[in-house]
Amino acid sequence: MSATAAPAQEETFKRVHNILISQPRPAQLTAYDELEKRFGVRIDFVPFVSVEGLTEKEYRKNRVYPNDYTAIVFTSKNAIDHFFRLCGELRIKMSDDMKYFCATETIANYLQKFIMFRKRKVFNGTKSITDLKSYILRNKEEKFFLPTSDQGNPDVIRFFKELKVPIQDAVMYRTVNTDLSELKDIKYDIIAFFSALEIKSMFEQFPDFKQDDRRICVFGKAALKAVSERGMTVNIQAGTPETPSIAVALENYLKVSNPH
Repeated sequence: MSATAAPAQEETFKRVHNILISQPRPAQLTAYDELEKRFGVRIDFVPFVSVEGLTEKEYRKNRVYPNDYTAIVFTSKNAIDHFFRLCGELRIKMSDDMKYFCATETIANYLQKFIMFRKRKVFNGTKSITDLKSYILRNKEEKFFLPTSDQGNPDVIRFFKELKVPIQDAVMYRTVNTDLSELKDIKYDIIAFFSALEIKSMFEQFPDFKQDDRRICVFGKAALKAVSERGMTVNIQAGTPETPSIAVALENYLKVSNPH
């Protein structure tokens, strides 16, 4: 693919008619519904990637069993879902003394679907596992286990290595491309990406994709890097203190591009 020139700066804020979000449609009313009403745009949701779990047979090849460990580290709801699904299929029951270290409060709350919640054995950070440094060091004699996707979790592995606390990771689920063939002839003014994997999925299915005058919105550094490496320009950035979410970043942009 040839690198595509960025839209000229004065054209960047051209009126927006439609937006594509590379995620599943939320089940409940969200900030996106408000944006549609306020700014007269259409927002479509098409997941570019999906998550599927390893089968019990695939997982057994790891020869790593969660009940050999005393502390589980969770960095996502997907990790929780597939951890407990596989434990069920492997007929592994978690000890009542198992400790759980969750990246955020949201993930810790989600854990309540699967275990009896007791404060002394569940720890959660605010934004990431790194917030739990003191708790991990206090529990460094525990045997830590990290369920991951096929992409791994190098940041967490690196963090534990820095703390000199051993941790065993094991792949329990994988990310796969969803079929985007129906998008072939649909043109959007803005495409919003949440991860580098979504950008990879798009280019694997549309290798000749060109940005042209589309505006690209990304969440976080990994997606920003992936877009830039493809020779495209990021017009709207989220995941910063000023724009903590895609919805907030789009709102700020639409205030300029779609004035009332």
